[in-house]
Amino acid sequence: MVFIDEARVHAFAGRGGNGCVAFRREKFVPHGGPAGGDGGHGGSVVLVGDGSINTLFHLRHSRHLRAERGQHGEGSNRTGRCGADTEVMVPLGTIVQDATDGSVLGEVLEDRERLVVARGGRGGKGNARFASATRQAPDFAQDGREGGEIELVLELKLLADVGLVGLPNAGKSTLISVVSAARPKVADYPFTTLVPQLGVVAVDPLRDPFVIADLPGLIEGAAQGAGLGHQFLRHVERCRVLVHLVDLAQVGESPVSQVVTVEEELGSFNTELLDRPRMLVGTKVDAAIESRSSELRSLARRRGLAYFEISSVTRSGVDVLVAAIESSLLAEPRRSEGDLP
Repeated sequence: MVFIDEARVHAFAGRGGNGCVAFRREKFVPHGGPAGGDGGHGGSVVLVGDGSINTLFHLRHSRHLRAERGQHGEGSNRTGRCGADTEVMVPLGTIVQDATDGSVLGEVLEDRERLVVARGGRGGKGNARFASATRQAPDFAQDGREGGEIELVLELKLLADVGLVGLPNAGKSTLISVVSAARPKVADYPFTTLVPQLGVVAVDPLRDPFVIADLPGLIEGAAQGAGLGHQFLRHVERCRVLVHLVDLAQVGESPVSQVVTVEEELGSFNTELLDRPRMLVGTKVDAAIESRSSELRSLARRRGLAYFEISSVTRSGVDVLVAAIESSLLAEPRRSEGDLP
């Protein structure tokens, strides 16, 4: 799967049809009487939320979005047909910006939600509309108006409740594959996860499930564009709870410095991320180095963070972690649409 989380498109709304100049032949009516119909309105370009897609890939080669123009009015007071809207499906979490000045025009957050980005032109009035007691035979009509035209930047920010963060090979992909039906690639080399993966976790059938996101591993300098992190850090912004995974079986750099590296990248991208509810999780506890476990536990205590140790392979501690995540989500209310970054 190719994951595209940004697209640039040009939207052209349809022009309105022209009004018609026509006269009917009728006895005792001057010049037969005006009978020109109105032109139809032009179609609009509309973005529609679709919960079944999670990428903007389908817009990669569809740069121009055109709506149909309205038909001209006709005689006998016949109104021209309105142009059809062009509806473009986009994933939930799509932010729409004006490419010229960067202003945000809106965002699509719910399934079937509609956002008009280029409004169709109004149809012109036919000469029948201009008849009056003192102007009984108008010989003119109104032209249709041009439709809106705008260049847009579409940016996708995934709508996940929980974000898994950490250095490459910290065990994020394995964890999400264990707690959900998601099947990300798992391998013993850095940057196995090249695109964000979403998984749905259902703890209790009587409660709503939550969505967890496995984000590509961060490295030092990710906020400035190093590695893959910069491209996908934006998706962390909408997560209500962050789960920070650290490999307990790795030999080399201390777990404390690894935690600091990820924290610095999160803070460099958006300082507000460090204020989110966060959990510190030691992974691969079945092969853990005791000294790394002690260091990480001490760090969590000093930071006031909830600390867990798990093994996704043996499922040790996984159920406890999932229950704690759900409890944290219940205590952290969903932000309203206006509060979303």
